[in-house]
Amino acid sequence: MVKLLYKPFGILFGLLGGILAGALFSKVWKVLAHEDDAPDATDEEREWKEILPAVALKGAIAGVVKALIHRGGATGVRGLTGTWPA
Repeated sequence: MVKLLYKPFGILFGLLGGILAGALFSKVWKVLAHEDDAPDATDEEREWKEILPAVALKGAIAGVVKALIHRGGATGVRGLTGTWPA
């Protein structure tokens, strides 16, 4: 039952985490690369050696933020209900 009730919150937390991860990536990229915009896979002017590190960093940040949010949510649910939601 707790798992079912947690699902909508997990989806909402996932969406908010994606927004947070995108904002964090933009800030980190500006500091590391001294550029406002990170290269995108469809940027015709950019080479693979520019695109792949940016995508790898973006994926790493997204993964860490997702894990933090979902683990924190599950821990919070256990604290409130005594049951782990997964």
